[in-house]
Amino acid sequence: MRVTHLSTYHLFGGAAVAATRLHQALLKVGQYTGAVESTLLVGTSNRQEKHRPAPGVRYLANNFLAEQTAFGRFVAERLYFLPFERDSSVRFQFSPAVVGANVDFHEAIQQADILHLHWINFGFLSIDGLRALFALEKPIVWTLHDQWAFTGGCHYSRGCDNFLTHCRQCPYLKRPGDQDLSYRTFEKKISIFENANIHFTPPSRWLSDEGIRSKLLRSFPFSVIPYAIDQAIFRPIDRTEANTHIGIPDTDSSGATPVRLLFGSANVTDSRKGFRYFAEALTLLHQQQPNLNVEVLVFGKGRSYLFNELPFTVRHLGILTTEEAIVAAYNAADAMVVPSLEDNLPNTVIESLACGTPVVAFRTGGIPEMIDHGQNGYLADVGSTQQLADGLAFILNHAQPQQLRYDARLSAEKRFSEEVVAGQYIHLYHQLMSERRS
Repeated sequence: MRVTHLSTYHLFGGAAVAATRLHQALLKVGQYTGAVESTLLVGTSNRQEKHRPAPGVRYLANNFLAEQTAFGRFVAERLYFLPFERDSSVRFQFSPAVVGANVDFHEAIQQADILHLHWINFGFLSIDGLRALFALEKPIVWTLHDQWAFTGGCHYSRGCDNFLTHCRQCPYLKRPGDQDLSYRTFEKKISIFENANIHFTPPSRWLSDEGIRSKLLRSFPFSVIPYAIDQAIFRPIDRTEANTHIGIPDTDSSGATPVRLLFGSANVTDSRKGFRYFAEALTLLHQQQPNLNVEVLVFGKGRSYLFNELPFTVRHLGILTTEEAIVAAYNAADAMVVPSLEDNLPNTVIESLACGTPVVAFRTGGIPEMIDHGQNGYLADVGSTQQLADGLAFILNHAQPQQLRYDARLSAEKRFSEEVVAGQYIHLYHQLMSERRS
């Protein structure tokens, strides 16, 4: 059985990482069982990825001209949206999907028994491109990494529930109206979904519930299947080894051993990731427990001035480019902090738990499905900096920190292992093929 995954990117962004990890898990299982032959078709890539060829990964942009064409599609898609955007802060949070590649002719598509869609925006697939794929009448699995599939263009609705009936009056647009861009995009989606054969696989019950409630997808089947992670890579390692790998000392300038909190995001300044709530919680923690010896580790793209007013020492690790460095960062920390205001099933939480590092987070999206409150982490109400500070104190003052770390790792093994997740997908693939034959 041949499955072709489609993803805009290979390793850039959480959705691409999740798609790649599933592809790799299926390759491993297929190597021993022959159950599935997996191919990942990527819309575009950076040069670093090209110099790290991966088994079963094929790039649509496989030469210089194709790379320029892919970049041109991305630019054209953004330029199309430019006159409509409310302001620059929403520029990459709404995808009209009017520009895309034609991939239905591609060998990886033609030879596939099942097509598996992931995050396909930013000029990879347009709505018309999706229509062409649906017309092939192959069974389609679509892993939802955000809400885009069932909205009029936004990736996260941020409290707007128009997608339940019909998108219009979109808060992302400069001139919201009854027949604005979100309305027209929604209408196009109604058309392409009309006779499509799609099984949706959101990784969280939260996103599944949102999709099932939506006007666009409520008639389609859903299965909740979480993301996979290679737990031979993301695993607990010695704290001193971790510190050495990312270049931080075991002790502070006074010779004392600090407790360390970790915050990470592709872009620290993304308001959805909630760094300002973390900063406020740190201030509260310092006021309420001034004797705590805390250091803050931050990884990802960010601006150093964000850290200047924090009450604790901050070590900005920058952008971590290797899995070894990411694993070391988790293991160097006593807790990972994820104050996202909206999120699906964050890779950062999965990675942290797999490394045995408990997580403090807001109770939003799919995060409550990952964290067992008081066992492998702590859940705070969204926006409550006091509860977030309470969660930090809970972890840092815990009487049995090794039990927390053990429970974190155990929860990841049960839920996110490659064998568990790949097995669920293989079962679904066989089910869809059986239905097609019958």
